Amino acid sequence: MWRMWTLFDPRRTLVALFTFLFALALLIHFILLSTDRFNWIEGPRSARGGVKAAQMAPLPPAVAQADIQATPPSK
Repeated sequence: MWRMWTLFDPRRTLVALFTFLFALALLIHFILLSTDRFNWIEGPRSARGGVKAAQMAPLPPAVAQADIQATPPSK
């Protein structure tokens, strides 16, 4: 094993190894963030879309008409 280090400079080899591992870790984290199950920042996409759709749902016509008649006119 010691003869391998006579062929390669230990400092340059370790810097290259750590650079590669850091780039690999970034790649893995970005791949996980792009998935629906492992996105720990925004959560699942289906839950986000469902909340927005529920907030934007229109009222039934009878309830909307009753609200318009119940509110006093503004001055």
